Amino acid sequence: MEKDKKPSFSKKILKLLSEKPALSVAALTEQVASDLPQKSVYALTRSLKGLQEASLVEEYHSGQSAYMRLTRDGRRKAQSIKLDSDNALFNPAWDGKWRIILLDISEDRKAEREAVRYLLKKAGFVCLKNSAWISMQPFEHFFRNIKKDLGFTNEMIILTTDDLDKETEEAFLKLGK
Repeated sequence: MEKDKKPSFSKKILKLLSEKPALSVAALTEQVASDLPQKSVYALTRSLKGLQEASLVEEYHSGQSAYMRLTRDGRRKAQSIKLDSDNALFNPAWDGKWRIILLDISEDRKAEREAVRYLLKKAGFVCLKNSAWISMQPFEHFFRNIKKDLGFTNEMIILTTDDLDKETEEAFLKLGK
């Protein structure tokens, strides 16, 4: 370990706890600090206390042992750490491309239309005008698969562009907040 780089115990703790419903404090300490010098154990203890004070983890006792688990906020934080990691499913840094999805799904397929709209919202798309959805996130491949799976040959158009007029860009940024 480099001298000028401090270990990120908090991230390691959140990652470990995100993989299991709960972990004993002893096992958690052992897994995080297994190859660290003794003085780092204090830093680990402080990190655990800091995570508890921030309401990201909680401790509970089951008779003989103390266990740690993530709170709802802790799960969100762990998820955001995963998205920022190098091996995330997608890179959250904007690549300069806009993803635009145009929908024209008929009333007789209302349930599918609502499901697609729900997924668009969950993926961070914003409805600009009626059935025009826009995002900066690289989910176009996901929606191409949905288009293919649901047979939306003419009902869904997926565009990727790096050129967007300023007014539309401003409208997106205002709606996306």
